[in-house]
Order: sequence, then C-alpha cells, then structure tokens
Amino acid sequence: MNVTDRAPSPPDTVAPASAVLAVRGLGKEYRLYDTPRQRLKALFASGTHHRSHWALSDVSFELHRGQCMGLIGDNGAGKSSLLKLIAGTMQPTTGQVQRIGRVTAILELGAGFHPDFSGRDNLRFSAHLTGLDPEEIARLEPEIIEFSELGAAIDRPVKTYSSGMVVRLAFALVTAKQPDVLIIDEALAVGDQHFQKKCVERITAFRQNGCTILFCSHSQYHVRQLCDVALWLDAGRMRAHGSTDSVLAAYEAHVRAQDAASASAPSPGPEQAVAASPPPVLAGQRGRITRLAIDHLGPGTPPLLESRDLVVTVEAIVEGGETPHIAVMLEQSHGVGVTSVATHADGARPQAVGPDLWRSVCTFPDLPLHSGEYVVSAYLFDSKALVVYDQWYQHQHFRFHFPTLTPGLVRLPHHWS
Repeated sequence: MNVTDRAPSPPDTVAPASAVLAVRGLGKEYRLYDTPRQRLKALFASGTHHRSHWALSDVSFELHRGQCMGLIGDNGAGKSSLLKLIAGTMQPTTGQVQRIGRVTAILELGAGFHPDFSGRDNLRFSAHLTGLDPEEIARLEPEIIEFSELGAAIDRPVKTYSSGMVVRLAFALVTAKQPDVLIIDEALAVGDQHFQKKCVERITAFRQNGCTILFCSHSQYHVRQLCDVALWLDAGRMRAHGSTDSVLAAYEAHVRAQDAASASAPSPGPEQAVAASPPPVLAGQRGRITRLAIDHLGPGTPPLLESRDLVVTVEAIVEGGETPHIAVMLEQSHGVGVTSVATHADGARPQAVGPDLWRSVCTFPDLPLHSGEYVVSAYLFDSKALVVYDQWYQHQHFRFHFPTLTPGLVRLPHHWS
C-alpha cells in the first residue's frame, strides 16, 4: 500500500495562510539514456549524454480548506507524477509544494502489505508507517475492521485474500483518521459497487468536515459530483484549470476530437444502429438496467420517431429495497451531447413496479430538435446518486424529422421585435 502521511509542514514550506496546499512551478524531468554505456559516461565525462523527458512542467495551483479538485487527463498525461510529488514520495526537478497539516495519499491500495502476514498484522504495521501511535491504532482497529467488512478473515494471511478484500482493508486503514489533505488516485476504480459507495460516502464526509481533497479519476461522473474545481493535464502541462464544469466540457471536446481523428471504421451498419446489446450482468452487481425503450418508433434504420414528443422508459432492478436514481442522456449519433437529465437533479424518484423493480418515464415534450440522427443512453445510480450501478451507453438510436431546412441542433425559444 503506497501511503504517505506527513506531519505539519516546517516553517519554510508553509503554504499561504489562505491555502492548505500550494503548488508553484512544479516540474519533473527524467533523463533517458540510449545505452548503459551512455549512463556510465554521464557519471565521469562532461557533456550531455541523455535525452530529457519532462513528465511534468510548470504546474501551479492552490487549494483551500474544504475544496476538492479533480485531476483529469489522458493516460501518460502526468497525473500520477503530480500526485507523487505532492505526496512527497518523489522529489521535483523544479518548483515546490507547500502544505499545511497532515497529508495522506492513497496511491496504490494494498501494494505494501506482506502476503504472509495476517490482515491484522499488516493493519498494525502499516498504521505505524502512517504515523499513528499505538494508542490510536488500538482505538481505531475495531472501526477499521468493521469498515473493511473482513470479519474473521482479518486473522488470515493476506495471500489468501481476494483483490477486493485487500482493497477494503487498505482503504479502511488509510482513511481511518481524517487528514488535512487527502490525495486519491483511482481508488474508486476497484472494489465492488457496495464498497465503492462506502468509499464515496467517506470521502464526501471528509470534505464536509473541512478536508482538502485532490481526486484523480477517469470517472467524469465522480469528478463532477465530488469536485468544485478541476485541473486537466495534457502531456505534463496544464491544459485547463478552473470550475469543474468548464474544465470537463473542454476535456470532453478534446476526447471527441481524438475519437473523430482516430475513427477509421465506417459508420455503424443497420445491425448496430438500431439498438446496442445490453452489457452483461456482472457478478455481485447490486443494480442493473433491464429495459430502455422509446415510444412511437417507426420503420427504418435507425427507426423514425413518429411523434413530436420523445418518451423514454427505463426499468431497473436494485437489490435490498434501495430506491435508486435514473438518468437519461440524449446525443447526436456521432457523439455531440444535447442534454442529460436525472431524477435526483430534478427532485423526482422512480416508481416501484414490483419486488426490487423500478421504472422511470422521461418525456421531452415537443422535442426542440432539428432533423437528424440521435441516440439515447441510460444510467442507474444508488439512492444518493454517488455510485453508477449500471449504464446502457448509446443504446437506442433513432431518426427525428422536423419539416424545415433551418441549420442547427436545437430550436431555442425566441421572439422577434
């Protein structure tokens, strides 16, 4: 488990009074040598024998108490390097990191556990490494075990654990005590849905209690839900930094442009265009979508919407009597977003139509679209809209015809004077 837990910063690295974390001109250079001989020559001979690769260059930002910043970017953009530099597990080539208070970093959950030791032994040893004293460890141990849900397995060797059990123990340990700054690298990408929900709830509680969070994730939904600011890294440099919505919008446009540039296959054929097959049900999946349907679809490929209203019905099964939330997204068929709506955002809730069976019907009256091809996606969330249980992405394509040749995407309400 790669965890960093730092004591309050010394006076020469204290961040400005208004900032808990301040990053100034941060850069990280790696020196690349073509052969071992070149590396050896660099030790004893003058001159340049290497090529420079800057994993990170000139990154600066501040975070204040209670803020949560999402870190996004393509693979290899420098996100993990930035987190390691902030955590102190790697030293910068240029710039500095200024911190106030206790910093905890969740980088590789479970990577430091010894496989031959029991979960309890690993818990106690790793807790010492994070700076907890024996009294704190003894006090927090029952709570850590309870959160991890390992039960009697806590006294078995870790080598007998599944990867999910290791993750549960590691996360429970690292977050047993709230830090001043919490750094999270893809911690929500592992574990089952039930545990992901617990993780998000704990992170949310930390933030509400004033913890400053740096959250790196490929899940744009979680970034949007948890973060009030975002930073987009591209090839080691800051591409955008600001409000979460504005940064995610810029990044999504970048991803769409990448997809368009790399697309070499022809557009979907008739067998693909009408409706995608539902994804397989995963083992241990707490909830799943069972049906997505659009009323009044006629003939053709994709089918023609024979109504001025777009009526989308989504049905889902969620175990345990939990009332879920459902979202619907409407896009052009080539991926340009039109709108997305959700029951939790609109103060609505699905209807119970059977044991653990829920249904939502979303109606877009007098659909204000121009003629074109469109596609509908559906998403299923838990009761707090924190965890995505299931998604049917771009599941149902359809054509819409509006009898004008006016260009554009939507018909906005307007008047002339």
